[in-house]
Amino acid sequence: VDENAEPSGYVEVPMESVEFGRIAAQTAKQVIVQKVREAEREQVVEEYQEREGEMLSGLVKRVDRNGVYIDLGGNAEGFVAREQMVPREPVRPQDRIKALLTEVRSEPRGPQLFMTRTSPQFLVELFKIEVPEVGQGLIDILGAARDPGLRAKIAVRSNDNRIDAVGACVGMRGSRVQAVSNELAGERVDIILYDDNAAQFVVNAMSPAEVVSIVVDEDKHSMDIAVEEDKLSQAIGRGGQNIRLASELTGWELNVMTAADAEEKSESETRVLIELFSKQLDVDEEVSLILVQEGFSTIEEVAYVPASELVAIEEFDEDIVDELRSRARDVLLTQAIVQEEKIDEVEPAEDLLSLEGMEKGLAFLLASKGVVTREDLAELATDDLLEIHEMDEELAAALIMKARAHWFEEEQQA
Repeated sequence: VDENAEPSGYVEVPMESVEFGRIAAQTAKQVIVQKVREAEREQVVEEYQEREGEMLSGLVKRVDRNGVYIDLGGNAEGFVAREQMVPREPVRPQDRIKALLTEVRSEPRGPQLFMTRTSPQFLVELFKIEVPEVGQGLIDILGAARDPGLRAKIAVRSNDNRIDAVGACVGMRGSRVQAVSNELAGERVDIILYDDNAAQFVVNAMSPAEVVSIVVDEDKHSMDIAVEEDKLSQAIGRGGQNIRLASELTGWELNVMTAADAEEKSESETRVLIELFSKQLDVDEEVSLILVQEGFSTIEEVAYVPASELVAIEEFDEDIVDELRSRARDVLLTQAIVQEEKIDEVEPAEDLLSLEGMEKGLAFLLASKGVVTREDLAELATDDLLEIHEMDEELAAALIMKARAHWFEEEQQA
């Protein structure tokens, strides 16, 4: 022990050198190189783990049938799979390219940084670069939909009344949107003005097609869009492209048709509703027509909407409203009773009751759910039966197989 050693100091102890042969030295070198590479890969993961969703830029390192490898600098290499590239996009080694980082994986070998050029978010990030107002928060991009390499739509809204959101994104003589389009191999981008009114937003999203009328179905979350007959193909787009992108952008199911077809459909639906109200509520067609024109489409709405909404109709007074609501509720009560009686009246078939292992209570429960015969049971999957009645999975499977037994007997006889 060194007599001059001090606390927290260093002590040197001579060691005899170990003789390494050629093979041992080569093995040591390989281990060191492997550990260094593993450390570098871990460093890349740590550096990029928090950058998912960020757009990165680099030089194309190589291109193969699987995709494109991008040198991001600092031993980091991004990978864009073939299906994540814009179709028919020419890419060569040493080209500078941008892509969106979507996933970081800690793998011992192979790609770690997975990227895309086809996602709608990549389009949004490009506009953040090309349009300073977007990056500064003066303009919001509220949605994007793409058919990569062909066409895209983005929805924009200005947070400053002095700024035209669409004009700012298009740029002087289309310079800004053209820069984005060039980055995406000529992909055509439509700039759509966002509107809080869903119907108006859809009208805007259908651009360049002009919408004549629009009917909103809140229950089905769909809209019927009418256009002039000579504009129908433009509204639908090549292969349904325009209507599909508009639907993705707005989040609504869109049905496009000619103005004549829309009018015919509207008249047909009106006739059906008039007949429904006239028959169910025992009123004349004039009253039924008023209900339809005021937006009522079901007996439930007449029965349970606030009375004030019905009283607000010019042709109705409180007595008429009370009578309509009373009749509507009577109709619903009658329907409920009839439905309950139908369920009670359903009895299982004899071949279901006599099935080996079938309990009487279970047979009646199955019948109430529409499984009346042995054949009905045979056509069920195990999961279907378990949804109807909780039981042991093996028992459910056994019952179904017994119900199917006659199938195999018929095959053997044939």
